[in-house]
Amino acid sequence: MTEIRVLIADDEELMRSALAIFVERSPSMTVLGTAEDGAVAVDMAERLRPDVVLMDLNMPRIDGFEAAQRLQRAGNPAQIIAITTLGTIDAITRALRGGFAGYLLKDSPPDAVVAAIAAVHSGSGVLSPEMTKRLVLDVKRHDVIDAHSVESLNDREAAILRELALGKSNSEIADALHLSESTVKTHLGVVMKKWDVRDRVQVLITAVRAGLVDLFPAD
Repeated sequence: MTEIRVLIADDEELMRSALAIFVERSPSMTVLGTAEDGAVAVDMAERLRPDVVLMDLNMPRIDGFEAAQRLQRAGNPAQIIAITTLGTIDAITRALRGGFAGYLLKDSPPDAVVAAIAAVHSGSGVLSPEMTKRLVLDVKRHDVIDAHSVESLNDREAAILRELALGKSNSEIADALHLSESTVKTHLGVVMKKWDVRDRVQVLITAVRAGLVDLFPAD
């Protein structure tokens, strides 16, 4: 198995060390290095070509938002996960629009961090359940679109979408609908193509904007 190569960027030395320990505990991941600010992160990412970057947002010299933009402009293929204390809608929205593949709070458990790295490396977007709920509720209040403006889904796709709105992972959706996880991924990929979005978070946001699902109706 090829190891997932990870770069960690955070201005707090203790946080860098803790994240490195979490990641190195996974046999499928390796830490290429750590950066203390956004400028160093960009330089290291260009030299080391990591698969995934764990990026703090508030850092000196250049912040995580600008660092991510510079990497994208340079054509760097790394998937970037924000790991931050910022839980505001503005920060989450700015990160997602800026090309971050995931958004985690710094109090996320170690297993969640490792799972997020694996998920974005496989092509999935990642938000913590609380961040997803907060973001999509805000979208529902302020950014509604006509349901007829999005391409319709078939029954299987709609069923998967309803499970996604419950905050379930692909494996949990597969169990609920008696499907294989690969089948769930395939159907979600079709939905992403239909709606011209890049990950499951944007699928959920689009569905809520169009009034096609109610977020977490089981709560």
